[in-house]
Amino acid sequence: MRKTFLFLLLLVIAGKSYAQHFRVLAFFTGKNDRAHVSFVQEANRWFPEMGRKYGFSYDTTSDWSRMTTETLSRYQVILFLDTRPELPVQRAAFETYMKNGGAWMGFHFAAFALTPSKYPQDWDWYHTTFLGSGEYKGNTWRPTSARLKIENHNHPATQGLPGIVVTTPNEWYSWKNNLRQNPNIDVLLSVDPSSFPLGTGPKPHEIWHEGDYPVVWTNRKFRMLYLNMGHNDIDYEHGTNKELSFTFASEDQNKLIINGLLWLGRTK
Repeated sequence: MRKTFLFLLLLVIAGKSYAQHFRVLAFFTGKNDRAHVSFVQEANRWFPEMGRKYGFSYDTTSDWSRMTTETLSRYQVILFLDTRPELPVQRAAFETYMKNGGAWMGFHFAAFALTPSKYPQDWDWYHTTFLGSGEYKGNTWRPTSARLKIENHNHPATQGLPGIVVTTPNEWYSWKNNLRQNPNIDVLLSVDPSSFPLGTGPKPHEIWHEGDYPVVWTNRKFRMLYLNMGHNDIDYEHGTNKELSFTFASEDQNKLIINGLLWLGRTK
């Protein structure tokens, strides 16, 4: 009887472990801004460590041609670490993946679009329907930490977090679309007024003194989570390109990211 009980217990534990395991594939470009390259390199060190701790596998690639329906179907969560797919066939594969119940987490520059620029707003489904943010509007400078208020304490991504999350230094984006007016968007964290002034300039418009700035949100029609973090502070001014900050240096911010990833990977 005892052996039977132990055997059944092992089966339950094994079944639970198997159910919680999921596969993550992170795409990146990692070529342009040194601050984004630094974040990508940091992420590709940090996520495998978290995978061993929380039970997911982590693959990463800069080969966007791997964004096919066949490849995406083998992963439970897709990450965009810095950019987005550019070819129509790649975009179609990602859209199909998401519409069929796939999961996605994107960081910082993954939402960037500005016409004209190297990354114009030429993908309306992604920037307007999926992300809801539309085009990039502006940013803070220099990268500085912010105090973010949690707006939805019931979401799995915010569980166990304090009311205010203090971030690592980051360049913060604003958007042309008002996310509050989109009924599909659930803003989870935004800049708390105690953060103002946010940014140090030197250009006056790069310092925010007031306003509403969503930073982390989901779209209720998809299994997705966007986080504006992902721009490390770099010593550009003195020409050293030395890394002055790291994104995964905040315990609360890390918990937010892991909570979100586990929510995406372990739910249908």
